[in-house]
Amino acid sequence: MARTVAVITVAWAVLVGAYALLPVRGVGGAGTAVRLAGALLLFAGVVAWQARGIARADFPQLRAARALGVAIPLFLVLFSIVYLSLGNASPGEFSQHLDHTRALYFTVTVFATVGFGDITPRSDPARALVTVQMVLDLLVIGVLARLLFAAAREGLASGGRTSDPPPGG
Repeated sequence: MARTVAVITVAWAVLVGAYALLPVRGVGGAGTAVRLAGALLLFAGVVAWQARGIARADFPQLRAARALGVAIPLFLVLFSIVYLSLGNASPGEFSQHLDHTRALYFTVTVFATVGFGDITPRSDPARALVTVQMVLDLLVIGVLARLLFAAAREGLASGGRTSDPPPGG
């Protein structure tokens, strides 16, 4: 359990730290679509890699929790990069200029479905991008969690493993 918490904590720190230090060039139009497609391919690859690891793990349920703890911040950071890139290419795309903090904040408010309204998309391309994130948010929350925990059940069934750590461990 402690290792799972440590891995998730380090993953969040590395992802958010790298994001904060990453210089993001403005890319609009087709470049935004290409950047989004690349981000989604990266995300899908990480999820597939995590699912394979879950099925072989000694404690697949903990590994599934770790996979969610890594996949969700990756998803949020990737969308933040796309929003930041679009906002840098065309400052009028959103109601406020997006810097790293505002782009991440906006991404999390969309993901959490609270949408405070202080930052809003102003153009059709920005609205379309936000709509894509909202649909994918539902998939991440529902399908991804189900997929990863199904892999954990499969790992338990195939190896006779338990999610309970050994005594003293």
